[in-house]
Parts: sequence; structure tokens; C-alpha cells
Amino acid sequence: MNASLIRHPRQGDGIRLRMYLVVIAASLCALWIASYRQEAAKASSAGSADAKRTLSKDERMKWWRDARFGMFIHWGLYAVPAGEWKGKQVPGIGEWIMERAHIPVSEYEQLAKQFNPVKFDADQWVRIAKNAGMKYIVITSKHHDGFCLWDSKVTSYDIVDATPFKRDVLGELSRACKKEGIRLCFYHSIMDWHHPDAQAPFYPNYNDTKQSNPNFSRYVENYMKPQLKELVANYGPLGVLWFDGEWIGDWTEPQGKDLYNYVRGLQPNIIINNRVGKGRKGMEGLSKGDQEYAGDFGTPEQQIPAKGLPGVDWESCMTMNDTWGYKSSDQHWKSGEDLLRKLADIASKGGNFLLNVGPTSEGLIPGASVERLAAMGDWMEVNGESIYGTTASPLGEVPWGRCTAKPGKLYLHVFDWPANGKLEVPGLKDHVRKAYLLADKKRAKLPVTRSGDTLVVTVPEKAPDRINTVIVLEIKS
Repeated sequence: MNASLIRHPRQGDGIRLRMYLVVIAASLCALWIASYRQEAAKASSAGSADAKRTLSKDERMKWWRDARFGMFIHWGLYAVPAGEWKGKQVPGIGEWIMERAHIPVSEYEQLAKQFNPVKFDADQWVRIAKNAGMKYIVITSKHHDGFCLWDSKVTSYDIVDATPFKRDVLGELSRACKKEGIRLCFYHSIMDWHHPDAQAPFYPNYNDTKQSNPNFSRYVENYMKPQLKELVANYGPLGVLWFDGEWIGDWTEPQGKDLYNYVRGLQPNIIINNRVGKGRKGMEGLSKGDQEYAGDFGTPEQQIPAKGLPGVDWESCMTMNDTWGYKSSDQHWKSGEDLLRKLADIASKGGNFLLNVGPTSEGLIPGASVERLAAMGDWMEVNGESIYGTTASPLGEVPWGRCTAKPGKLYLHVFDWPANGKLEVPGLKDHVRKAYLLADKKRAKLPVTRSGDTLVVTVPEKAPDRINTVIVLEIKS
């Protein structure tokens, strides 16, 4: 070919080509971004619509029923005296020191000036709960002493206005919980020893259930309800509002029903415990009609109902030692073994376990609590499948431990390992497709035989977990 016929590109052509390609790329990028934003807007709109949709009770309760394990936190001004007043140990639980030591409102208020929890770390608290296998946190927004752990506009008797700390701990916990996927819930006391329209005038016996305050309805309408609105509006959506202090003389069942409807009006899909009504720590013996007025779930305290509460959602709340709020002298700790077996026991009866910690005035969860929660977390990391989303045992009582269930699976929680290597499961007539140790990642089959209506599982000579070894039975039901 004649070289003179070959057109050599000029430098300007290359620049124009590159500019042309850049324009095309920018146009395509702009189109992609617009499309992405449009789809994101659609998704956001759908999510908002779903959040605003009023769920049925079963839909509302689903996350809570699946969770099975939560952290209770009792924290407030009572952590400062830590069970001691004027050099003397005060009998009873730490958070009741204002009532037990007959402390006047004006004296108790001074504790706010000493409440400066500089070691409080919301992220650390939430990580402790998450690492323990807990799915939700219930913290005292306001206990009976009336002190508030958020920046309330209804009162200055709160952590931001009355203490040197001046930080909104509920706000910080809300952000930490969202980051870690933990449901935030609030405990709130109906009783209030600090408010002049509530129980404050009953000093020195703030818990006098026979006395009546003629201005109590004013307290409810002008103080309690506006504060609840703040909590739901500023930190929501919340998982649960957990009421307490309902036993006072001024509180009635109609008031409880009204408060239940008020809170559900603010957040239709919130869950509310039965203590919004009058004096029902459990829900045993209630008729179906009564249950409609008693909140969404029962709250047996410091106990596990022997048979559970069939047909009713319930949650056992319990301390690790003998107090809810921090008390320095209380070192009577339940063992990690005891707590783990309580968790399995409660789940086997269809309940949730709300296990308490009482942080110090510095803002630290006691080391003994952290140690036990870490041990529970190690077990849950391996065996959580046998707790989360399970239902009560269909087998009734078993001699060696407990049982939880899911569709097509039974989880045998073996506390007492059989010395002869034969685990007997009475009353199970369903065909067992497979048996294996939950901790065994290879799911190696365990031999299964029958002796009448008793299933016999051949197990290893030694228990893989001396506290609670879980055996899975895959069944055809």
C-alpha cells in the first residue's frame, strides 16, 4: 500500500476520542445512578409502608417469640449508694433503697449530683448482650424513684439536666442497638416516688398501697403519658414497653387498658407486658377475656412456672444475684451452669428468659455478670438453634433434662448424661429420620432403636458438654 495514502491520526483526534468516551461513561453512570435512586426510593417507600402497617398480634409477637433471650438492665441513681445509706447496709434490693431507707425526696435528689458514669459505653453494653446470644435489651427508662435516663422535656429530673454526666444514655443505647441488630425496649414505672401527684407525699412509706393521691390522674395525663410519648417518638420503633409498679392503690384495670391503647396508638406494633394492667405478674388462671386486658405477655418474676403458661406468651425475669439494681454487698451469684439450664428450662416451656444486670454508678456491668454472660454466649454460639424460634416441648417432662421443638426437629437438652450410653426418650412415636449432636458440624448419625413407646439413642460415653449437651432428632411428624 502506498504510504502516502495512510492517514496518520493527529494528536487532537486522540483527545477528542478520549473526551467522547468520558462523556459516554458519564452519561451511562448518570443513567445508572438515576435508576438506582428510583429503585431505592421504591424500596424505601415499601419499607415505610410496611413499618406503618398494623400487624396482627402473631405478627407483632413473632420477633419476640423467636428471640427467647434478652437482657434486663436496672440502672439509676440507686447505683450511687449501692445498698448503703449513711454508713449502714440497707436490707432488700438495691433499687428500692429510697423506700427501704425512708429517704426524703429532697435528700435522694442530691444523688443526681454524684451520678457521673464516665465509664458508660453503650457499644460495650450492647456487645456484651449480643455476645451472650441475647436478642433484645430492656432498660429502666424510669424506675420507682422517678429519675429519668433520657433528656425529658417534661421534667429536669433526668440524666441530662440533673447530673454532671449530661449525656442521653437511652439515645446512645438506641444507636448502639440499631448498629448491632438488637431490639431496644424500655421498662417504665407507673409508680413514682418523686412526683408530688403520685407517691411522693406518702413518705416515709412510698409503697403504701392503701393511700390515694387525689391528683394521680393529673400525674398520668400531664406527666406519665407525655413521657411515654417522648420515649416512643424519640427512640422508636421500640420492641417492648415493660411496665411495673401497677400494684399501687391509685392504679386500676380500666386505667391499664387505657394506657395500653394509648401506647399502641403511638406505635401500633409495639409489644406491652401484662403489668400495664392490675397486679398480674403471671397470667395463670386468667380467662380469655381477662387476657385481652392484661397486655401481650405474662411476667413471672424470679421464678419459672412449673408447667409454663400454656396458650399464653410469657417471660421469666430474673436476677443473677439477689438484687436488680447494683448493690455492692450482694455477691450471691447464680452459677453459669444454673443460668444456662434455666434458659433451656424456660424455652422448653414456651417462655422467654429476661436476665438482669445492674451496672455500677460508673457505668460498668459487674465483672461477675460479664463472666456468666460470656459463658452463656459460648454455649449459644454452638447451640443457639435449640433455643431461638423454638416452641415448648411436646414430650412433657423427661428424666434427663429438657426438650425444645421446631417443625420437624426435637432438641434434647441433656443435663444428666446416661452412664450406660443409652438415652431413653419416652412417649415419642414419630419416625426419627436422623439423630446427631448439635455441636457436631459433620452431623454424624447416632444409632437409634425402639423399646415399645420409648426411643433409645446411643450416645458417646462422655457428655460433650457437661452442662447441657443438645441432641437433635429429625422427625417425620
